[in-house]
Amino acid sequence: MKWPGTQDPRKRKQTIRFLIITAIIGVSVAVAASTVNSILSANDPLKVCINDRHTPYRITANLDLWVDGSRAEIPANIGFNEGQLADCQRSMYTLSNDGTIYAEWEEEYGFEVGHFLWMWGFPIRDMVEAESVIYKDGIESPEFIRTLLEDGSQYRAEFTSKEHEQTRDQDFMPPARDE
Repeated sequence: MKWPGTQDPRKRKQTIRFLIITAIIGVSVAVAASTVNSILSANDPLKVCINDRHTPYRITANLDLWVDGSRAEIPANIGFNEGQLADCQRSMYTLSNDGTIYAEWEEEYGFEVGHFLWMWGFPIRDMVEAESVIYKDGIESPEFIRTLLEDGSQYRAEFTSKEHEQTRDQDFMPPARDE
């Protein structure tokens, strides 16, 4: 097969030079974007480890999680030793499986229920948002997962999964026989 620009030696040289310049530009943009992203994320409480930081702002809240009408356990040690970082404690974490969420940072920060669910890896995209609700101290929150965590508050999250939605409308009884 004859590739365009490879038959004539002069055009071949121009094509190869163009591809090399394009590769250099692509690698440069990727490195620059990665560097800028790491600089901007250096003080993001949702992305950094807090092991070596002084974190005087601390809150504690309790979350009861229900999925498809059944209580779901929030595991212990969420926010510890994630990824390749061996000794990393995140700004939002749990110590036990009783639903107590701890959040701490260098200054006051608007931690949300959704931030905790994201750090945990809860499959929020597998839930039906229109049928899911979050209660704060017994009152339904209009902010849903953007509900701010406040020290000492009690939260109840009720989610309906998309799979539950599909099976609920199906009738599992055999079809009626006509006699």
